[in-house]
Amino acid sequence: MLNAETFITPTKGTGGTIRVEYEDFYVEEIPETIPTGEGPNTWMWIEKKGRTTLDVVLDIARDLKLSRKRMGFAGMKDKKAVTRQWLGISNFESKDLEPILDKYHHVKFIKVTQNQKKLRMGQLLGNKFRILIRNIENPDESAFEAQKVLKKLEEVGTPNYYGWQRFGKPRSNTHLVGKALTKNSLKKTVGAYIGNPYDDEPEHIKAARAAYDDGNLEKSFELMPTGMRYERMMLRTLLKEEKKKQTLDEESYRKALYSLPKPLSRMFIHAYQSFLFNKAVSKRSALGINQYHEGDIIIDNDEHLIHDGSPEDIQEQMDNFQAHPTAPLFGSKVPLAGGKLGEMEQEVLDEEGLSLDDFKCPKMPKLGSHGLRRAIRFKIWDVSATATPEGILTEFSIPKGCYATAVLREIMKTEAV
Repeated sequence: MLNAETFITPTKGTGGTIRVEYEDFYVEEIPETIPTGEGPNTWMWIEKKGRTTLDVVLDIARDLKLSRKRMGFAGMKDKKAVTRQWLGISNFESKDLEPILDKYHHVKFIKVTQNQKKLRMGQLLGNKFRILIRNIENPDESAFEAQKVLKKLEEVGTPNYYGWQRFGKPRSNTHLVGKALTKNSLKKTVGAYIGNPYDDEPEHIKAARAAYDDGNLEKSFELMPTGMRYERMMLRTLLKEEKKKQTLDEESYRKALYSLPKPLSRMFIHAYQSFLFNKAVSKRSALGINQYHEGDIIIDNDEHLIHDGSPEDIQEQMDNFQAHPTAPLFGSKVPLAGGKLGEMEQEVLDEEGLSLDDFKCPKMPKLGSHGLRRAIRFKIWDVSATATPEGILTEFSIPKGCYATAVLREIMKTEAV
């Protein structure tokens, strides 16, 4: 996991490989509410394989000739996996979905119904996972070790690291786009996304990105595969600007960024915050993920700050998973911890040459962030690890906004991608 440096369990790790097949990584949303069957809004329980949530949402909106704003989902799900989740369309009748129900490759509409309320981001309790770890030398012994790790994590919590999905994989650059935003250069922000080819990308994609870096927008657009829909969105906008103005200015790059779906453009700063958060969690976890320390900023399960209570009272709440130490998702108004813990958090900023005000992003204030405190651990439940002929089958559930790969990282002691 990018910028994650600390393990909290002492086992040597099972090693192994995940996501060899899409079916090896199964995710099912645990919904906050179940649709009633009546109301003006359509809810769809779908299963997708090898596709992002946003891609499916955009395809449905396009083919039904609907505004993307009418589409809803509770959370993004993994691409390289088989996943089940609810999608929603506001002010829409289920019967009008008929033309597209069998249209999409690797997308099944399992249930379509109506509901009074719209489906909004964050309306889920968590996700349950069933993940096969392959290429294990001794599955029986490794399953026993994995079960010990899961039980330990069930007892003390799992480090709340952000997984590779937050940054993109194999092209892990989303946080670098966000970093450019904090430096207040829109040209560099767009360039970090469209240009800047990575060595392990396919040659034809590297050529398209290199053409952008060389200033040849038309060639970059021609070479950019149609599947790179977001790069092409921005390139299309920039080409219009170039034709209109003969040159590109900061307003041109601003328009290019605003051409992206809002969930994606907002992800840039969030990814950079996540990169820094992982470093802060690494430092704080080394002191004990379930231990209270003077200066800690503590939150409850509703993410409210806990101001009162003796150290002993707070520790008891932490032992019962009613309270949690936090680290900062750095932003313009986020408070830092006190004492030595605050000094550790300031070190993370200093290493990046940052101040909190940089997260205001004055040229794109709608993409800036005030920041917040986020728990450094999360609870897991319904855990198991079983030996199979293919390896180890792990099962567990985790809260929304947390990453299964943080659990797998502790089991495997290798990068779980």
